[in-house]
Amino acid sequence: MTAAEVGNSRTVPAGAARTWRVAVHTLAGLPLGVLGLALTGVLPVGAVYCAGWSLLYAGPGDWPATAGFVLLAVVAPGLAPEAARRLTGVQRRRFRVLLGADIPPPVRPARGRQIAYHLLACFTGVAFAVLVLVAPWTAARVARADTALARALLGPGRRAELSMRVESLARSRADVVAATDAERRRIERDLHDGAQQRLVSLAMNLGMARATLAGTSGPAMRAIEDAHDEAVQALAEMREFVRGLHPAVLDDRGLDAALSGIAARAPLPVRLLVDVPARCSPVVEAIAYFVVSEALTNVSKHAGATRAEVIVERAADRLRVVVTDDGRGGATTGGDGTGLVGLARRAAAVDGTFALHSPTGGPTTITVELPCGS
Repeated sequence: MTAAEVGNSRTVPAGAARTWRVAVHTLAGLPLGVLGLALTGVLPVGAVYCAGWSLLYAGPGDWPATAGFVLLAVVAPGLAPEAARRLTGVQRRRFRVLLGADIPPPVRPARGRQIAYHLLACFTGVAFAVLVLVAPWTAARVARADTALARALLGPGRRAELSMRVESLARSRADVVAATDAERRRIERDLHDGAQQRLVSLAMNLGMARATLAGTSGPAMRAIEDAHDEAVQALAEMREFVRGLHPAVLDDRGLDAALSGIAARAPLPVRLLVDVPARCSPVVEAIAYFVVSEALTNVSKHAGATRAEVIVERAADRLRVVVTDDGRGGATTGGDGTGLVGLARRAAAVDGTFALHSPTGGPTTITVELPCGS
């Protein structure tokens, strides 16, 4: 036999190694199961039984024993939850070390389920040990069954696990929304302090050159005039773009001032009512701002309206935004190019609600409610 063959002959097959690990895991669970049954079941029940028997049948000279049994009956049931907690930690380590199964703790105290597991562990441990020793090929199934039982009774439970996942997803979504808003603010500041300022300087220089050469003619003058007009137009577009990213006035002066600017720039008369005594989070204020901005843009482009009304008010921990117009109505969130789907998505991003009422012939009312603490 070669050296390689000798080395290979000493290698334990993966299946055999797994079977031995399951066997060790199962055998290690037997004393833990017996201890769990004794501390969480036999001791409390036995103490109460002995105390009751003593009180009923003990003679006058047996009062020390009776007092001891009564004291044990009072103390033992209170010790069972603590014993279950400590044994649960040992059981979790057993599953993690020998099976590689991580059983997370429950979100809320679940002593009842833990005690139930320790009461069952003695009996299931015997059954699992017999299966592994008599029929080793069942080791994988035994490990899965034992792990499933432990996850169900020692872990957070299916409902709590789903609740944890929902909370985690909600936190992740809130973090993404906040990060996106912060990135928009950064881009707005960079454009305002960089490209926009250079455009202002360019437009001023071209304007000065145009004023200096006023009264002259020729290709050079026409080029300066065209360049100045283009610079002014580019500056106006840049300002509108920067304002669309994130208006600085929203951070400085709040929703009332920011929405007043939107209403003043709208191509139709807008009645604005803002009642927000206390400011909401920056993310929610930004969403409310863009909801109003996009809603009024939608009104001017598609509704055929002659006027609109915007009401923004805070009630407890909710910010309510209502945009109404006297247009032709018939708007739906399924239409193309209306932007209503975007409004609904903005509200949903912070667990807000979006409602649209737009009968044919009008009026159209958009109602958005946002949680102020998002």
